[in-house]
Amino acid sequence: MPIKYKRVLLKLSGEALAGEKKFGIDYSVISSICESIKKCVDLGAQIGIVVGGGNFFRGRSSSQMEDRTRADHMGMLATVMNALALADALETHGVEVRVQTAITMQQIAEPYIRNKAIRHMEKGRVVVFGCGTGNPFFSTDTASSLRAAEIDADIMLKATMVDGVYDCDPNKNANAVKYERVTFQEVLEKGLAVMDSTAAAMCRENGIPVLVFSLADPDNILAAIQGENIGTIVKED
Repeated sequence: MPIKYKRVLLKLSGEALAGEKKFGIDYSVISSICESIKKCVDLGAQIGIVVGGGNFFRGRSSSQMEDRTRADHMGMLATVMNALALADALETHGVEVRVQTAITMQQIAEPYIRNKAIRHMEKGRVVVFGCGTGNPFFSTDTASSLRAAEIDADIMLKATMVDGVYDCDPNKNANAVKYERVTFQEVLEKGLAVMDSTAAAMCRENGIPVLVFSLADPDNILAAIQGENIGTIVKED
């Protein structure tokens, strides 16, 4: 089956990489994710990945720290550990990959340069973006929407722990209703748990649709790129 989306920005949460351990990295989980990504690359998809760091440290919710900026910097470093682990697993599966970070750490990764990232993807390399936006007070969801706009992505794929967008938390309410399609305006007005308002507004303003789906089956990444009817699509009418 051919791909529907040529260039995509894939957002992976740090929690997804931890698997059932809930902390750190579960390499069996990462390996299965990378297998699906390889299938996408083999079909000609150009993939950029933004990875979170919540499996190690989440700056935005670290209430024990007084300095929010320092906490966010620690969260950015957590995303780099995940980016490096993801890169290693991708290479193990025969995928060429580059890690680019928004904070310069030249002994570890390339600095983020938009044109270079696009060139890597045009050559069939997966690019993993670390450090979020490189600034405190911004989530990795916002980093994802920013990178998606910068690389001219056809769509942003948001792989989560749930199978789409609901009107309330399906883990707490058995009567939660799943949306097949929702607009960014509805996300903002109803406060739906898709992404933070900054990220949603950026995607809306740049005309970037977002597909929210479950990573319980890693092959959903391939299904999403092929345009199969999974998850919830977020876009303006």
